[in-house]
Amino acid sequence: MYVQVDVKPSSGSMVEIELVATNTGSNLALHWGALQPGRSEWVVPPAGIRLPEGTIRTPDDAALRTPFKNSGSNSTLKIEIDNQGLESIEFVIVDEAQNKWFKNNGQNFQVHMRPPAGHHHQGQQHSATAGSIGRKNRDVMQLLSKNASTNDQVNKAAEATPSKCTVLDLFIKSLQEKHGSQVLCKKVFKLGEKEILALMSQVQGSTKVHLATDHVEPLILHWALAQKPGEWKAPPPGIVPAGSTLLEIACESPFSDAELNGLHYQVLEIELDDDSYKGMPFVLRSNQTWIKNSTSDFYLDFSRRTAKSSEVTLPFSFSPILAKNLLQKSSQNPMLIFFPCIKGTSDDSKGTAKALLERIADLEEDAQRSLMHRFNIAADLVDQAKDAGQLGLAGLLVWMKFMATRQLIWNKNYNVKPREISQAQDRFTDNLQSLYKMYPQHREMLRMIMYTVGRGGQGDVGQRIRDEILVIQRNNNCMGGMMEEWHQKLHNNTSPDDVVICQALMDYMNSDLDIKVYWDTLNKNGITKERLLSYDHPIHSEPNLKSEQKEGLLHDLTNYMRSLKAVHSGADLESAIGTCTGYTSESQGFMVGVEVNPVKGLPSGFPELLKFVLDHIEDKSVESLVEGLLEARAALRPLLLSSTERLKDLIFLDIALDSTVRTAIERSFENLNNASSEKIMYFISLVVENLALSTDDNENLLCCLKGWNHALEMSKHSDDQWALYAKAFLDRTRLALATKGEEYHDILQPSAEYLGSLLGIEQWTVNIFTEEIIRSGSAASLSLLLNRLDPVLRNVANLGSWQIISPVDVAGYVVVVDQLLTVQHKSYDKPTILVVEGVKGEEEIPDGVVAVLTPDMPDVLSHVSVRARNSKVLFATCFDPKILSELEQNEGKVLSLKPASVDISYREIPESELLVSSSIDTVDGQKAPSLSLAKKQFLGKYAISAEEFSDEMVGAKSRNIAYLNGKVPSWVSVPTSVALPFGTFETVLSDKINKEVSQKVKILTEKLDQGELGALSEIRNVLLNLTAPTYLVSELKEKMQSSGMPWPGDEGEQRWEQAWTAIKKVLASKWNERAYLSTRKVKLDHSNLSMAVLVQQIVSADYAFVIHTTNPSSGERSEIYAEVVKGLGETLVGAYPGRAMSFVCSKNNLESPKVLGYPSKPIGLFIQKSIIFRSDSNGEDLEGYAGAGLYDSVPMDKEEQVVLDYTTDPLVTDCSFRTSTLSSIARAGYDIEQLYGGSPQDIEGVVKDGKIYIVQTRPQM
Repeated sequence: MYVQVDVKPSSGSMVEIELVATNTGSNLALHWGALQPGRSEWVVPPAGIRLPEGTIRTPDDAALRTPFKNSGSNSTLKIEIDNQGLESIEFVIVDEAQNKWFKNNGQNFQVHMRPPAGHHHQGQQHSATAGSIGRKNRDVMQLLSKNASTNDQVNKAAEATPSKCTVLDLFIKSLQEKHGSQVLCKKVFKLGEKEILALMSQVQGSTKVHLATDHVEPLILHWALAQKPGEWKAPPPGIVPAGSTLLEIACESPFSDAELNGLHYQVLEIELDDDSYKGMPFVLRSNQTWIKNSTSDFYLDFSRRTAKSSEVTLPFSFSPILAKNLLQKSSQNPMLIFFPCIKGTSDDSKGTAKALLERIADLEEDAQRSLMHRFNIAADLVDQAKDAGQLGLAGLLVWMKFMATRQLIWNKNYNVKPREISQAQDRFTDNLQSLYKMYPQHREMLRMIMYTVGRGGQGDVGQRIRDEILVIQRNNNCMGGMMEEWHQKLHNNTSPDDVVICQALMDYMNSDLDIKVYWDTLNKNGITKERLLSYDHPIHSEPNLKSEQKEGLLHDLTNYMRSLKAVHSGADLESAIGTCTGYTSESQGFMVGVEVNPVKGLPSGFPELLKFVLDHIEDKSVESLVEGLLEARAALRPLLLSSTERLKDLIFLDIALDSTVRTAIERSFENLNNASSEKIMYFISLVVENLALSTDDNENLLCCLKGWNHALEMSKHSDDQWALYAKAFLDRTRLALATKGEEYHDILQPSAEYLGSLLGIEQWTVNIFTEEIIRSGSAASLSLLLNRLDPVLRNVANLGSWQIISPVDVAGYVVVVDQLLTVQHKSYDKPTILVVEGVKGEEEIPDGVVAVLTPDMPDVLSHVSVRARNSKVLFATCFDPKILSELEQNEGKVLSLKPASVDISYREIPESELLVSSSIDTVDGQKAPSLSLAKKQFLGKYAISAEEFSDEMVGAKSRNIAYLNGKVPSWVSVPTSVALPFGTFETVLSDKINKEVSQKVKILTEKLDQGELGALSEIRNVLLNLTAPTYLVSELKEKMQSSGMPWPGDEGEQRWEQAWTAIKKVLASKWNERAYLSTRKVKLDHSNLSMAVLVQQIVSADYAFVIHTTNPSSGERSEIYAEVVKGLGETLVGAYPGRAMSFVCSKNNLESPKVLGYPSKPIGLFIQKSIIFRSDSNGEDLEGYAGAGLYDSVPMDKEEQVVLDYTTDPLVTDCSFRTSTLSSIARAGYDIEQLYGGSPQDIEGVVKDGKIYIVQTRPQM
């Protein structure tokens, strides 16, 4: 039985609850009551409830009993409640004919009608079976995960804890101090609770291997030398230590007793005679007991030795596996061998754990012997990966992913028992589990590695694979043919392929022995006939079974699949649940004698919740299943964040739950084709939650989740802003996905490319590596859901397919580029329409460009937007991927574009029409004004107050602030200001105390004049070495204190140095690349550009805003346009992703602002108390030249970055507060425009505790 519950408002405070039970009998009844806030006792509902027909009170007057109405195979029931004093109803379901009671994991079902404020409410619809219903109400932020520590913090913590010096530490120290030895490489291996140290040293041209151990019993070293990985070669007789015995391929040498600082140890020294050895394999013997490195040999790698000065060191090296692959291919193309070598250069290893990847490449040939070897090698490399931090773990992930996707050989000429494979897996995943506990900041990466590897297990987990295939053959009389060939493969080398083969056999049996189905299953999972033949024990035959074997084989193969998945699958839900909740022997011949105990400390009701998930894993309607999966993940989370016993099993369970959510969501896509927007939003919220539960830094995702939940509530209450609000969170969620994708690419792709080149992986596989990683998670499903919802929201919110930022009719040739940043300084020789994937907001518009069309969303008042309007360039954001794709397909063609309010029409035109249009524009268009800068002179003052601001002393930014002071309305404030006037910088630079800096700047300026743009960054760095003359310091101190501003030096010399560094950064921004190239573009003499510095006390802003008193998108003079962000304004004027809140307001009705878009910026900047130093050049406000924003404003203190939660922001959630605040901003803009005689103004300001502060104004460009 499956029960669906819908809770929805009816009218007024009325709530309607509808229950639909599917596949039921005809005698169901609801046994129910109600709960009041703060009380746990079940009460009979009082007045205000319309009791459904047939409802009776139970004899003890403790509950109501209401019969369901039958409708086909379903039963329905509707209850209407109009009582604010009731919080929820509670019930069980009764089958009165059979006297069966259906409960929720032994408890009553509970449906909340009014979820508590601020709690996580998963939409309006609840789905369940008679075993589960609804979700627990929990604060979303309980799922918060942040990096607990950085690598540096972890290392510092380790350094801060003094460790006891062991005898092996003393041994290394004595080698270095007494003998002057240089340690070339070393490795410490565990011997139970003891250790053995193996190291190579060099002293006075002699190379030695030293072994030292604190093992108590006498030891014999059984050792050899290797010139390639995996080799055992007896050493030359001349180098064996005294008392050694030479064998055919090895040597046995006894350790000697020694003592350091009263500590006993054993030691052995071997002097090498040849530099050609790659390493030393060895094992140990204590009496008759052999000691190995788990199941592998010990191995000291010599590959880190420094080259002798006489040796030629190539900039690259071949790994053995790559050399072999290339040599095999070079017979067809002799030049081929040279090209992949370039991949091994140091440049291509940038952004990787280079040493680790090269070590992996060296060991790959040995790893190909079997999965046991691969997993043991991986286990040995975990420490090296850990020491390399995130990039080291990325290297391990790339290697394991290449293995999992069959890019690497799994087995070659080596027979290994399944038990040995599972033990090696267990050892590797145990090491990963240890890192998971110690390094919370790497948990996401460690989960991804474990997903590719599988669980493994000690004891008989692997051996069952070997034993149970015999049971299957015996039970079902299939001893020959394909089943015997598979048995031989399983007996010697089981692999993840066997999971697929088992599934293919089951599909074959279920299809009435259709052999095509068998091959379809294999091929869909990457197993071809050639691959079956490539096994050491090949599978030649097809299955040839009989129908009478079907029932028994299906039964046994189903059980057998559990054993296969227990070893090979990291994401199999059933085996993961069984491992955590426990199981015992089930059927004869399978799991005999096996008993797995449940993990201790599982949450109450957790096993029942997992059972519900398994019972509904195949449901066509997946909503209830996904809710159950997410409820299980949320319940599991506290255990994953602690050092729980059997943590690894819980991690694999969480991985399996995560994977099942993804597959369930993908299965639901077809059912969502005609779903309501609310349903799609609800599914989006589920997937966002799942993604957040798998992400290390998930605060932004959780804020997105809260936003989606709030959008659902707004939609439910028919709020007319719900679609506009949801669109903002759709944009923010997309931005979060894009940011995550870039993060994965930056971390993983360099390692994939470098290791891929070393191992000879096919290039197409390497190219799509990061893309495939992303596709294997929830992000891909979420992206599809967002794409499905986007046009719906745009339609409801009347947003159209475009946002027109700069409306201009244009025509030109279409050119497609990836990032505007990469072409901003290019000059196009004909009218060009750029279709650009990425626009940050601070770029320049290239010469020759007439239009920029992008899916990116820069703010309407960003630098690039102002530039576009000033240059009469069409600039627009396209929200429809189909339209953008059509435009991209027109690359090289000539298009005419005509923007409307929310749309752009376009058509292809002949080149002749473009030429005519261009000539008309040339004749009728305004000639660009001739611009020039007059160099400002130093007038003898290093610091001035606002009363002294003049055209000869400061720029328009400072003068405008001084003008506003005392003229704005009383409810508007202007911060107190002082300034370092024009000429101060040049005077300081010429001071004798800065002679060396001045000389360097002169040399670099000459290089710049010769076209060497790299000199720009060098000049900026050199200027940071300027020393402040004492008279500058004293004058600035006097002006600041007399103006009522705090003097930084009063808090100590370090605070003044902070302030002086900020001033120098402002002065040095004259040489910003963008600013320099911009002046050169309009032929301004850069040497004449003078920089003053405006000094203001920072207002600790609640909100920051920018106002254009004429709507820049429409040119409407009667309409004010403004954008608002939470925190400081740098996120608005700088290149911070996401959109600000935007609104327009008629100058005739300043009390009624209209919101155009809600904010999607994920980050806000905040600062408590500080001073900001603002650039104020003579080039920022030239008529016809938008110089604003080219130079830097630098706060003395670093701003704090805060992830923004708009669901708690009254500007977003409180209509009255929003209207009041936006109206005040608009009124301030209008009043300032009036002070300038109605001239349109570009105004920046902040809001603090409801008060408006204006920090600058300038003419609107």
